[in-house]
Amino acid sequence: MEQERDTYYLEQVAIPEGSDDGYQYEEIPIDDDFSLPELDEDFLRVEQAAQEQSEDTRSQTSPLIAPRPISQRPEVVDDFLRNFLIKMGMMKTLECFQTEWYEMMQKGLLQPEAAGLVPDVYAQNQLLDAEIRSSKKEVETFKTAARKAKESILKLQKERDFHRMHHKRVAQEKNKIINDMKKLKEHYASYESKLRQLHEKYQTVLRQKMLTSLERDRAVGEVTGLYATLKNVDSGHKVENAAKKEDAKNKKGCGPTQKAIQEAREKELLQEGVAPYNPDKDPNKQVGKRHPKDSEFPTDSRVNPRLAQLKGKGNQLLKTGYSQSSIIKAHELAVSCVALHPRKDVLVTTSDDRLWKMWSIANGNVIMTGEGHTDWLSGCSFHPTGNKLATTSGDTTVRIWDFAKSECVLTLEGHTHAVWGCSWHTCGDFLASCSLDNNSKIWDINSERCRYTMRGHVDSVNSIEFLPYSNIILTSSADKTLSLWDARMGMCAQTFYGHLYSCNHATFNIRGDTIASCDSYGVLKLWDVRKVAAMLTIDLGPYPGNQVAFNPYGQLVSMASNDGTVKILALTSGQLASIEGHEEAAQCVLFNHKGDYLISGGSDGTVRLWT
Repeated sequence: MEQERDTYYLEQVAIPEGSDDGYQYEEIPIDDDFSLPELDEDFLRVEQAAQEQSEDTRSQTSPLIAPRPISQRPEVVDDFLRNFLIKMGMMKTLECFQTEWYEMMQKGLLQPEAAGLVPDVYAQNQLLDAEIRSSKKEVETFKTAARKAKESILKLQKERDFHRMHHKRVAQEKNKIINDMKKLKEHYASYESKLRQLHEKYQTVLRQKMLTSLERDRAVGEVTGLYATLKNVDSGHKVENAAKKEDAKNKKGCGPTQKAIQEAREKELLQEGVAPYNPDKDPNKQVGKRHPKDSEFPTDSRVNPRLAQLKGKGNQLLKTGYSQSSIIKAHELAVSCVALHPRKDVLVTTSDDRLWKMWSIANGNVIMTGEGHTDWLSGCSFHPTGNKLATTSGDTTVRIWDFAKSECVLTLEGHTHAVWGCSWHTCGDFLASCSLDNNSKIWDINSERCRYTMRGHVDSVNSIEFLPYSNIILTSSADKTLSLWDARMGMCAQTFYGHLYSCNHATFNIRGDTIASCDSYGVLKLWDVRKVAAMLTIDLGPYPGNQVAFNPYGQLVSMASNDGTVKILALTSGQLASIEGHEEAAQCVLFNHKGDYLISGGSDGTVRLWT
């Protein structure tokens, strides 16, 4: 009993505050109410389990020690013995005791008064014995909980040390990166002034080169004119009358756009004190071809024959809008460009899946598929005769495909970055392309080489287009400008300023006197070529506008938007409509040659026809 009444207590464990490796860690602020949820939960579970075990133990004990009010009357000896034997499970001894007790009581050998009472200390000792057993179980339970808590704390301390070391390493790397960034910024700032000076020098040299070229052309023209004058004087002809007739002939066949550009250029050159460009005095024509197979640029005095066909037509207004008539699942990936055959109802689509496909618009069947580019296709353009196709790609090449041979017959290489688009000259001998390398190129198909590289834009050139029956090229760039170029010399004739964001596409109307353009914020602008100024600005954003197109009559302008819709603006009434159908962004849009329907391609891989 003395051993059972010994005192039991929980062993105290000293937990160190940190490791003794001498490593200096960065102090991490810890809240005052910092606690370990896992340990709290463990202690709660242990306490609950101990309470449940205590209750079970009390419920299983004998009636002698059951929790009930204890009478103040002491127990008699026989009751005490009976309860003790029942408690200890000595049932046979209990039966023998009761038999012998009752026999002695019946025989009178044992008097109740002689049995006496049991002192209270024995009953209390029994109760204390039960409590000691219960306390031992609780002590063992608490020891187990304390051991688990100690293991959890040691594990958390190791994790804390690891995370502190990792945090310090990350902080050191962060400080190092910040210092490197500061050094790079200082290094970059030291080059800004040099880059600015080099850009100014480049612009100055470019202007001097242009002036030198024009002066050279003028000198060669004067020499040629003097030679012709001497020859005509010797033969007895009048040079002045012949020159006047020739000038009148050239002006008679000149279109409105060509006249506007020519007059603006002549006025600018006269203000600079330089003689205007004369096609008859072009040194390339006087001296000779640079390459035996080089093609000659046609005269810039031809009139678009479609203008006469459109007179009296095109009084269309946008009343009810367009409705979807058919859908062609053209590609698995996004459709980047669509192009129509010059004379037939045949459509070509290009896609990010590196393929171009030719479709019959009437039944939606595939006619031909082209494969050869090593990267996504960005644009395409039919040859004026309709028997060839030019495609551009992210692999920096331009490929020419011959439908009769069903193969690629020419690959033009020269751009250093992705090529965005291309456009054929009406004569079919020249092809213009634009690229991410900030340049545009004019390719001679007969000599299979680049004739001119048009430099001037300071950012990606996103679209390029020949004015039909003209040597004028229109480009749009991410530097927020549009430019008109003379293809015969590769020189910039005029620049349009006004967009506040990257210009994604620009195109002429059928008459060539108006330009439509859209930018990456969805702003649509119309430009007057004669006045070199914006006529109309409409904000259709905030989604980017990817491509714009005039209808054949020049009264409707459509824009493919990145929100999956096609916007249509009626210029005569100012009415604006939006047609929905594409599940993703609309990438390209165009009208057919008669204006009967509208074609759009989208990032969902479909081509949709709207009537």
